[in-house]
Amino acid sequence: MRITVDADRCVGAGQCVLSAPEVFDQDEDGLVTLLMTPGAEEEAKARLASGLCPSRAITVHED
Repeated sequence: MRITVDADRCVGAGQCVLSAPEVFDQDEDGLVTLLMTPGAEEEAKARLASGLCPSRAITVHED
């Protein structure tokens, strides 16, 4: 699994941080930042965060 984030699309809703705080954070402007590549334990949470993102700023790439 690989995750990409597009801060230009982010609207700062924060669903990613609520769903997967180990993987995502928000910068000083409230925009998504990727903290880490999810390991096996975080993959389900990262997928959920991607699905909950209202602006589709998070993309999950299945390798």
